[in-house]
Amino acid sequence: MYISEVMTTAPADERGALETKVYQELERLGIKYERVDNDSVEAMEECIEISNKLGAEIRKTIICCNRQKTDFYLVVLPANKRFDSKLFAAMMRTARVSFASAEDMEALIGLTPGEASVMGILNDTEGKIQVVIDKAVADAEWFACNPGANTTHIRFKTKQLLNTFLPAENHKAEIIML
Repeated sequence: MYISEVMTTAPADERGALETKVYQELERLGIKYERVDNDSVEAMEECIEISNKLGAEIRKTIICCNRQKTDFYLVVLPANKRFDSKLFAAMMRTARVSFASAEDMEALIGLTPGEASVMGILNDTEGKIQVVIDKAVADAEWFACNPGANTTHIRFKTKQLLNTFLPAENHKAEIIML
């Protein structure tokens, strides 16, 4: 798998709308980041080499919703942690949750399954998604994810995600032990 050297600046070439917006927002907020470009990845197992290169685990992101599709959740987990929908539903005090459809993901965060990233909240201007982060992720020094395309991955301090990035986008993470 191709993985570039680690870079600390935004790409000079044309990128997708969300990825471009991510770099602009990180710069606006003064959040320093490192990034790599890589071959397209579709599964968490493919991200291990990228995690090693960045020195931070790429986090798993799941978009789910209640049966009525009135409550949507962007859930961030350690890469190897299994999502337990029953436990999650109980913790969120809802009867049941299921994975959001590709159409709902596209409408809410502008991403499709396989591209899901907390960075998609930049497209959630109406605040329809509740961000939920596993405590193990919240407690880690570094946070790594894709910036809206599965051909690039970034890392920055988790505290900056929780205390700077999310609040600037009018989102507050609920931290839970999944």
